[in-house]
Amino acid sequence: MQYRNEWKYEVSGGDLVVLGARLAPLLAADRHHRPGGYAIRSLYFDDMQNSCMRENEAGVDDRRKYRIRLYNGDTSVIKLEIKEKLRGMTHKTSCTITPEQCRGIMQGTPPPIGPDTPRPMNLLSVAMRTRNMAPKVIVEYERTAYIGRLGNVRVTFDRNISASAAVARFLEPQVPLTPILPAGQHVLEVKFDEFLPDPVAQVLELGRLRRTAFSKYYLSRLVLAGPLAERVKEYEF
Repeated sequence: MQYRNEWKYEVSGGDLVVLGARLAPLLAADRHHRPGGYAIRSLYFDDMQNSCMRENEAGVDDRRKYRIRLYNGDTSVIKLEIKEKLRGMTHKTSCTITPEQCRGIMQGTPPPIGPDTPRPMNLLSVAMRTRNMAPKVIVEYERTAYIGRLGNVRVTFDRNISASAAVARFLEPQVPLTPILPAGQHVLEVKFDEFLPDPVAQVLELGRLRRTAFSKYYLSRLVLAGPLAERVKEYEF
């Protein structure tokens, strides 16, 4: 199982303009791109004890996240993803599910388990049956992504990150959203295998970037919790 490095930074809109101009000659645009990038909507799961959230807060190194993802609001292609973290590195497995399967999962029906069932469905099914894993929050944002073969590098700009507790409306065209970051603040993510190519590393050097343990899921839960929102001020910024 191949794990990858994943570095995250909080950046301004101005930083993204500069970085985008620098990266364009070096890396190709992601295949999902349309003018201005593309939209991502993710439905995150947790158990009754909010274990995923608590593990993130405690910095537990060996952990797993479950989510369902849409691109550009297209419900004809729905991805079930399992993201695993181990010793500071990440690994993601995914499979395609139908809208009917998605609705069943959202309503609490575990997917069938079997030798021919994709691994993400088996893992989620076990978690739903043994831990009461269920949808907790929707996270939505706009992404611009750059990719390169050398180092299998992928650089993404995530803008206007927002959250919604209306999990039953995940497949609807629009859901009510609450921004989780102050205006003008966005997230830069840098993913690579064993090494980050020097040209890319040099381009990303702005002299003021600071790595963060930013988690869209965790911060979304904090913001939507109301009284807990004050804790956002303490979260890596």
